Amino acid sequence: MSVTSNIPNCVGIILDGNRRWAKGKGLPTLEGHRIGLLTTLKQTTLFIRDLGIKNLVVYMFSTENWGRAPAEVSYLMDLFRESMNNQIKELGKEGVRIRFAGQRERFTPDLQEAMTRVEKETADNTAITLWPCMSYGGRAEIIQAAKSISKSGKEFTEETFSENMWTAGMPDPDMIIRTSGEQRLSGFLTWQGVYSELFFTKTPWPDFSKEEFLKMLEEYNERERRNGK
Repeated sequence: MSVTSNIPNCVGIILDGNRRWAKGKGLPTLEGHRIGLLTTLKQTTLFIRDLGIKNLVVYMFSTENWGRAPAEVSYLMDLFRESMNNQIKELGKEGVRIRFAGQRERFTPDLQEAMTRVEKETADNTAITLWPCMSYGGRAEIIQAAKSISKSGKEFTEETFSENMWTAGMPDPDMIIRTSGEQRLSGFLTWQGVYSELFFTKTPWPDFSKEEFLKMLEEYNERERRNGK
């Protein structure tokens, strides 16, 4: 399949369906998280980079996910640690810059330090920027931005809001994809996604592929983006 010439600058993906994928294959529920985070995310980042897309934003862990069973949250934290030391580190060697977005203060000190280390180690990479959203929620992001602006004494404008977001410096997403069949955004990029083209697929995240993304990219090129004009 040929790639069309209109390549988006920024793509957001809601990584959904890990547990359902594992259940459907008769595997332990948490195994879906492992495949989705340690395998599918790396593969997707690299093929999106190879298409010339400069920003990929992934919804990895929401503010609401802290309310899941303690065993699942603990398992996810261990996966994040493993990913920081292996898969994400390997992405850095592939020219990927990493920028985390979310409530870092809610993570343990070692994970906060790992985020800072990874960002520093990849700061000069230019092939693509990967934005993992961790302990992220769109409403929470807007509230903290408003608090920051209020403390600074600056005027409330769209520009000052964008500058005070966790995602400051990230372009608004041209496309937002949600895997596994749900057709809602669940607090993902509430401020930034107002004019994003939305795509929903029944494919669970661990099975998401380059072939399916290319089909979405073809449809993206067929849509008329007017941005309210």
